[in-house]
Amino acid sequence: MMIMDTKGIITKCLGGLYTVESPDGIYECKARGVFRSRGISPYVGDRVELRDGVISEIHDRKNCIIRPPLANLDRLIFIVSTCSPAPNYLLLDKFIAIAEYKGITPVVVITKADLGDSAPIHEIYGGIGIEVLEVSYEDEISIEAVRKLLSSGISAFTGNSGAGKSTLLNAVDPTLNIPTAEISRKLGRGRHTTRHAQLYKLAGGGYIADTPGFSTFDTNRYDIIRKEELAGCFREFEPYIGDCRFNDCAHVCEKGCSVIAAVESGKIHKSRHSSYCAMYDEAKHLKEWELK
Repeated sequence: MMIMDTKGIITKCLGGLYTVESPDGIYECKARGVFRSRGISPYVGDRVELRDGVISEIHDRKNCIIRPPLANLDRLIFIVSTCSPAPNYLLLDKFIAIAEYKGITPVVVITKADLGDSAPIHEIYGGIGIEVLEVSYEDEISIEAVRKLLSSGISAFTGNSGAGKSTLLNAVDPTLNIPTAEISRKLGRGRHTTRHAQLYKLAGGGYIADTPGFSTFDTNRYDIIRKEELAGCFREFEPYIGDCRFNDCAHVCEKGCSVIAAVESGKIHKSRHSSYCAMYDEAKHLKEWELK
């Protein structure tokens, strides 16, 4: 197909070749060498311009995550099961903090609610204004709510392996036909394919990108938050920051900390503050080269 001068969105990056979806069609092309000299790499989700068969311009990004390389995400959807695997609140809070840091809307979707208690998830995250949806595959209304959520912009799913990401995506859009209970090759998941990024256009509108499952080291794939910036990534801290006795309060164990007072009075959930303290301790030990 002859490539016209046009605009579009990168839906796939693989081996230096980029698939661009435009109003004129879908093209496979390369990027101008000038991007490499500027230290810029095209990402899946980038809005670009094609000229003479190559990507000639990358429009400004509103956000991006590092690995897998995705740009211009509108929402990051965390699939959390009530059991098998049980919720890991620290890891969930790490990913929510990254979403907040990047200006990506975090959403929590609960699976396997019939097998365990979903109330704590609603209480902790719904209580701070994060949208929490609960899905049941016997209830089409609950699936339609997720479908509607995904119907515009670019979304990414993440969550523990076994939490039900593939099952949910199949329910939302059966044309994806993603294998469950095994590595999903179609969405680029698996031990050897996590660097591969791709967007899929959903039948109901919007794009979806699947991301690797949670692990104890995965958050650095997305980005690194300095300790000084961490409190700003916990939205429920905001009303109390600035009211502490000390201007440089870390909100961990200091006397006169208004955040800690809010935790003790039940205004901030203890599990969220516990996650913050663990993340703050990790951030303290980051080396300078890790922050570049």
